Amino acid sequence: MMEKGGEFRSEEAYLIVGIGNPGDAYRQTRHNMGFRVLESWLEALAGQWLEGAFHSRYARAALEGERFILLCPQTYMNLSGLAVKAAVDTLGISTEKILVIHDDIDLDLGRVKIVRNGGPGGHKGVQSIIASLGVKDFTRVKVGIGRPRHGERVEDFVLGPFYEDELGTVDQVVRLAIRACEWLLLTGVEAAMNWTNCQNLATKEEKS
Repeated sequence: MMEKGGEFRSEEAYLIVGIGNPGDAYRQTRHNMGFRVLESWLEALAGQWLEGAFHSRYARAALEGERFILLCPQTYMNLSGLAVKAAVDTLGISTEKILVIHDDIDLDLGRVKIVRNGGPGGHKGVQSIIASLGVKDFTRVKVGIGRPRHGERVEDFVLGPFYEDELGTVDQVVRLAIRACEWLLLTGVEAAMNWTNCQNLATKEEKS
């Protein structure tokens, strides 16, 4: 973490990475769900983004005594691993303390799923992180974006905005993803997985 003296210290902090593409042109796209979750979370925490390290925007935060660093790589999606590796090397954070949030085309919009030790599943941002770290046993929060309705190419679909009738669900699923991260910080991976992976905002109201 960046302290007032300008030095980072990790102690037992988590590194929570949201991946996406920088710039206004990508802000509302499906591929930027990782950014969107962290931006909404930091706003709720009344935190502030910092720049100048890790090829990223980053912020320090805490929740009920659990310290964490939010990281949004500014390298573009396919090079996300460069930023994550820079942060991990500087902070000395172990794999067990890394959480990566990203969009997933194989999950319906309204679903959030926590997984550990999985492959990239065709996601180039995750693939970049695995390649840069040399491991895949970090935790991931996969945020469903669904599949194309109108025959769009996958590349165009993920880099496009959500359909108009999906916008309300998008706002809800961002809140669900934030809550999943909070559960993970406070209760551990298994408990957070058990709660999160059974939620489905597309078919019913979120369970309390």
